[in-house]
Amino acid sequence: MAKTMFDYINSSTELIEENLKKRIALTETMVNEYIKGPYHNITIVASGSSNNAAQCARLYMEKVLKCKVTVISPFEFIHAEHSVASDEMVIAVSQSGYSVNTMEALKFINDKLNRKAIVLTGDLNSDIVSVADLAVDFGVGEETVGYVTKGVIALSLYLMLFALEAAKMCKIIGRNEYDTWVREFEKVSGAHEKMIVATKKFYADNIKALTSLQTVYICSVGANMGTAMEGALKVGETIQVPGIAYELEEYIHGPNLQLTPNYTVFFIDGGLASDRTQEIFEATGVITDKNYMLTNKKGLEGKNIINPDFEINELITPLAFLPFFQILSYQITEDTHKWKKHPLMDEMKRLAGAKTLNYESSPLRKDMPQ
Repeated sequence: MAKTMFDYINSSTELIEENLKKRIALTETMVNEYIKGPYHNITIVASGSSNNAAQCARLYMEKVLKCKVTVISPFEFIHAEHSVASDEMVIAVSQSGYSVNTMEALKFINDKLNRKAIVLTGDLNSDIVSVADLAVDFGVGEETVGYVTKGVIALSLYLMLFALEAAKMCKIIGRNEYDTWVREFEKVSGAHEKMIVATKKFYADNIKALTSLQTVYICSVGANMGTAMEGALKVGETIQVPGIAYELEEYIHGPNLQLTPNYTVFFIDGGLASDRTQEIFEATGVITDKNYMLTNKKGLEGKNIINPDFEINELITPLAFLPFFQILSYQITEDTHKWKKHPLMDEMKRLAGAKTLNYESSPLRKDMPQ
């Protein structure tokens, strides 16, 4: 029986638990590489969901490693912004292992920058391994639907755990801080599961509004900007309506001027600037009834507020909030029968492809919905 996005969303809860338990072994190769450098700052080169997963992890990485972490797309890196210091670790990421632009970035890193070409991937049998000096599996296991969900969680978690283990090994943090963070991560699988339950109820209660989306904004600040970016990407590639991510205050500096009652606006409150998030959420309700706020703020309830009631550090809340947009994207697309793309899409991909030819026979194509 073919697997679905929802199967992989559900299985992510167990993956979080398993990868946390084996975090030392899982991240050992990358931690050793970081120490051997020796490196300080980090640049992550990634596209699409891999880029968004890195954005979800970025601020946590900076917090525990006490360094600057930059996340950039491969095309921008190659053509515009590739100045990296000698003590800066450059990591390319591609879950599929067939992304042409990430492979080109690895070649650029090696040939033009004379740097070690390091890649994190979900498939060590993929094309990208052939252009890497060091390829590391980030622990997603098998995912057979190209609209990746489990892979986003796995990558974001991996990057956070890599930073935590590297910080411990480099003595940037002490044992007490390390143990405190481990206890926080131990809460994540339960929060992830609560989010799944809350999202299913939210969808059932709002199915009319959610199955008639036209334009979607997703607004946040801090670590959950990565969540907003991934949510916007999933909305666009599955439901096939415009999905746009905005930083909270940037949303009211122009993008809000086009609002009508037909717009849907989601707000993500992970605990950073909660009062301002609520204020802008409520103001948006003056124009559209389809304004929703996702929060874990204790006791915050009301119309259009989704609160799965968990308490974890704001920096790692993306791991719990991501399934909200993953489930909505899957369920709306499934129920409205919108998996098929425009008939000329294949021709567009032929003229300007993002993946190598071998991608079509890769694991991520096995259960793609038709």
